[in-house]
Amino acid sequence: MADAPNIPDEAEVRARWGNFTWNAANAERAREIVARYPEGRQQSCTIPFLDLAQRQVGSETQTQGWLPVPVIEFIARELGMAYMRVYEVATFYTMFNLAPVGRYHVQVCGTTPCMLRGSDDVFAACKNRGLMKGKTTPDGLFTLTEVECMGNCASAPMVQINDDNYEDLDYDRMTVILEALCKGETPKPGTQEPGRHTVEPVGEPTNLAAMMTGNHDYRPEWGTAQGSVA
Repeated sequence: MADAPNIPDEAEVRARWGNFTWNAANAERAREIVARYPEGRQQSCTIPFLDLAQRQVGSETQTQGWLPVPVIEFIARELGMAYMRVYEVATFYTMFNLAPVGRYHVQVCGTTPCMLRGSDDVFAACKNRGLMKGKTTPDGLFTLTEVECMGNCASAPMVQINDDNYEDLDYDRMTVILEALCKGETPKPGTQEPGRHTVEPVGEPTNLAAMMTGNHDYRPEWGTAQGSVA
């Protein structure tokens, strides 16, 4: 797995982010978020507030964004919560970055389904492009992280880059995606398998009954294929 987050010196972080507050657009957005919940239930805003703050930091740094401690403290004050309660949420979800990342945060799934379908080749493509697990490239463009299952097992191996998923990957497809990002292009998200649109079967659709009974007739009301044993 990736190394521990490389958090900058506290004095440096506080000098840069100690006066963090919402910009005008996000202040309005924050009011809309709070309005969704009954009075006294502001802690329900913790996740959307963290996400909003991370995106603001990202827009100010031209990166995918992260959550400096003073920013988490700001959110705790906004919601009237103890800092540690907000910090617990930020450290629980991998969608929140606790250290600076690059413009593109490349999160490669290394869990069993992706590993069996070639995630090692995806990592190899990243490595050959200069990406190292737990590190940001010297140009600040990419940060590579290995993560656990992100729920795209039917189209494994997959990678999440910022807000987009890229699926049905191999070495060459991952290389194409990274090179497009280097050029400032936006690769097509989703499956990279030609002719596939979501996670429908590759080839012709089928069903379990057809797989089990071969050419036997099947009607749903029977519950089992005619001629088979229930």
